[in-house]
Amino acid sequence: MSALKVKRSEKFSEWYQELVLKADLAENSDVRGCMVIKPYGYAIWERMQRILDNKFKELGHLNAYFPLFIPIDLFEKETEHVAGFAKEMAIVTHHKLEKIGGKLVPSGKLETPLAVRPTSEMIIGKAYSRWVKSYRDLPIMINQWANVVRWEMRTRLFLRTSEFLWQEGHTAHATEEEAIAETKKMHEVYRWFIKDVLKMYAIPGRKPDYDRFAGAIETYTVESIMQDCKALQSATSHYLGQNFAKATNIQFQNKDGKQQYAYTTSWGASTRLIGGLIMSHGDDDGLNLPSEIAPYHVVIIPLLRTQASTETLEYCEELLNRLQTKCRVLVDTRDDTPQNKKWNWIRKGVPFICEIGQREVKNKNVFFTKRADNLSKETVSADEFINKVNELISVHDDILTKKITDACNSMIVTNIKSYDEMEEFFKSNTGFVKAKWAGLPNDLNKLEDLSVSIRCIPSEQSGTLGKCFLTGTETMQDVIISKSY
Repeated sequence: MSALKVKRSEKFSEWYQELVLKADLAENSDVRGCMVIKPYGYAIWERMQRILDNKFKELGHLNAYFPLFIPIDLFEKETEHVAGFAKEMAIVTHHKLEKIGGKLVPSGKLETPLAVRPTSEMIIGKAYSRWVKSYRDLPIMINQWANVVRWEMRTRLFLRTSEFLWQEGHTAHATEEEAIAETKKMHEVYRWFIKDVLKMYAIPGRKPDYDRFAGAIETYTVESIMQDCKALQSATSHYLGQNFAKATNIQFQNKDGKQQYAYTTSWGASTRLIGGLIMSHGDDDGLNLPSEIAPYHVVIIPLLRTQASTETLEYCEELLNRLQTKCRVLVDTRDDTPQNKKWNWIRKGVPFICEIGQREVKNKNVFFTKRADNLSKETVSADEFINKVNELISVHDDILTKKITDACNSMIVTNIKSYDEMEEFFKSNTGFVKAKWAGLPNDLNKLEDLSVSIRCIPSEQSGTLGKCFLTGTETMQDVIISKSY
């Protein structure tokens, strides 16, 4: 028996959709491409927020908030940037409604149309231009938690929606060296968060020049391998040079008394990470959450019988009180069958599900199911469970890490040396190819024919000389190639 009807190995996309719905994470809304994030899904996002927000503040960043609407003429000042987002922008052109012929129609045309923010470099840069006058005003290190809109044609809950939640950091610096260091530092923060907190497989690296963020000098990415052998771009950090500072006039007087433009960065991660969690750790029974993100580590289910209900509930409450100083715990007293409750929490990925009945009360025991360990079961004394719950949580995370690491390592192929071999591989396989590339975009359109792309130039290079799979030119540079979300 499994908690989901669709198996990953048979229809991965349908499995994903069923899991999102059955685990009560989100649902489609009345607006095409937009989602309702349900309380349990939002609780996971809040855990992500809290951990990242604490890290950002630890590194000296402050939170602020900037407008949702951006005048179109601001985008026109950075031509590469507007070109990169032109096909995805939602535009506000009117400011009121009138009833005509029984129907509401837009009226009150705006003199300057407003873009609903796809990203905030331009509107934040404009604010920085008002704030920065001297080198003493720098650096500015600000993050905002917000929503953005990118009008997607093909949508999927969490992975690609027209509106999504994210954080976007924007910093301005007096020197190029400071800005580059900030970009790399935030790239490392994302690597840490994705690999060490979310327990996802992480390949940190930089994007090829042709695939950088629109208007950036350099884009760093963390690419993750999903269980269906596709890549997910999990987070990005961009060095913007002086491009956006010139577009929005962020100028300051340096220590020599001369006017110069600031150097800026931007970096962000979104609710797409919840989709990454699902596709990294989910199984045929549902979600499987790493401990730092799980809203609950332990859920206690009372097995109630009329004659012993009070005694059982009191024992569950005692367990709750003793556990809650060590972990996040809940007693599920909803009016439903214990079996339904158990499978509900299995689908939601709770690390440990305790079922407490008369036998457990009598013997002062805990009977529990281990979510990550293939739903294996164990009975121990209450004292032992409480004393070792943090050890159990650590083992839970180790199991998730080993599963995804072993699975993803098996998906990386390193013996492909030519385009013909690449073509032959991707005709019948989905996976990750680590190959040599000389860095020239010539003939990259061939990869499009295979529906794959260069995901990144990994930070960790092999250091060996080889031949470019496209041109045969000798090169030291390794790249990762795969299909992607």
